[in-house]
Amino acid sequence: MAVGEPVPRPHEAAEDVSGSPEPVGRAPAIRPFLLTAGRVSGGGNAPPMPLETQIVSTSAGLSALNSLTFEHRDIVAACRWPESVAELAARLRQHLNVTRVLAEDLCAAGYLEIFVPNARATQDVSVLRRIIDGLRAVPD
Repeated sequence: MAVGEPVPRPHEAAEDVSGSPEPVGRAPAIRPFLLTAGRVSGGGNAPPMPLETQIVSTSAGLSALNSLTFEHRDIVAACRWPESVAELAARLRQHLNVTRVLAEDLCAAGYLEIFVPNARATQDVSVLRRIIDGLRAVPD
């Protein structure tokens, strides 16, 4: 925007660099690196959380829902029942690595925990099929 050029009003459609107008009243999408502060893992020396890792909300996470940012709140609220990172990313329509980094942060804060199913569940074909379906549903 040049000096002296009028600032567009919120109710007017804005144009992005491709020239296509954004819908009126809709905020532009937030870049994934802004959600993770540029990180590609949750930090520390631990390896990134595997895609098939099952996570579930803790009671501390559920009680803190109102104080969390909306991305974190969405993840904690969606994990009331165990769900893999891949399934969660697909359901929330988030980039897979963004979901992984935010889930690692929430685990470190005690708002999520890794769910370890019993041995019979790990042999269950339906669990593997759900993971595969979740991976296929992840947006590019």
